[in-house]
Amino acid sequence: MNTFVHHVELAAPLFVLVLAGYLLMRISGWPKAMSENLSRFVFSVALPAMLFRLMSDLSQLPPVDARLLLAFFGGCLIVFVIGRLVAWRLFALDGVGQSVFALGGVFSNNVLLGLPLAKVALGDAALPSVALVLVFNALILWTLLTVSIEWARHGSFSLRGYAKTTRGVLTNPIVAGILAGTLFGLTGLPLPAFVALPLAMVGQAAAPMALLALGMGLAEYGIRAGWRISLAISSLKLVVQPLVVWLLARLIGLPAMETQVVVLLASLAVGANVYLMSRQFNTLEGPVASSLVLSTALAALTTPLALTLTGR
Repeated sequence: MNTFVHHVELAAPLFVLVLAGYLLMRISGWPKAMSENLSRFVFSVALPAMLFRLMSDLSQLPPVDARLLLAFFGGCLIVFVIGRLVAWRLFALDGVGQSVFALGGVFSNNVLLGLPLAKVALGDAALPSVALVLVFNALILWTLLTVSIEWARHGSFSLRGYAKTTRGVLTNPIVAGILAGTLFGLTGLPLPAFVALPLAMVGQAAAPMALLALGMGLAEYGIRAGWRISLAISSLKLVVQPLVVWLLARLIGLPAMETQVVVLLASLAVGANVYLMSRQFNTLEGPVASSLVLSTALAALTTPLALTLTGR
């Protein structure tokens, strides 16, 4: 019990920042552009700067067991299949609706919520493992969704769609920051002080700004539309996925740090990209938007619980 309370205390200030961002948009009457501009800065500048500086010092970072990708993404595949079955049997959704429903059960808010939480709860030693997941996260999960939807619609898979997804991932500022920092780190050269210091200053502000941006973004959504479906998505995301990922990590003998990282990332709230995908395919917009708010609120307790049960 003491361990759980400790993790709640660690996570609470981060979720207070999310709530602050939410209330700022709800109460102040600020235009939507405020949220969009802050999110753009966080995604395009602050977080890439933090990740570039982290990965540029590659020789000083702890080694990462790459099998964490098997535990995390293997768990995503299993839960995605479970999600499609639930959407089919319980809600009688079509193939596209099943795919978006299932994506909500596996696509975490790894950037805005995962990075700050990992840094606070597990320390800087966990960040290389988080970065490794981030590099492959969008590519693998978008490919999974694309295959699922294309198969549901046409019974085939478009290589053009996959190429477009790959190009989008590689030009993503977060991924670009990780890859560029890693390449620089492989040279073994230290960053010049006049570069390292500004990057460090921006990086220190990245986590709180990311959490405020998350809260401001959530203010666009309600929690009433399609509450049964949104509750099912949130349950799949916050309970089933971390459990499946943890079981896979135990099965393959993943070390303690990597196990805690993948369980932490799996236990996070539904990512906003799922809502963008639901809008693109004109399905489940209301329930998915509701699940963003609901799962973020619940994660304030379920994520510390997941960390407690993994033994840290």
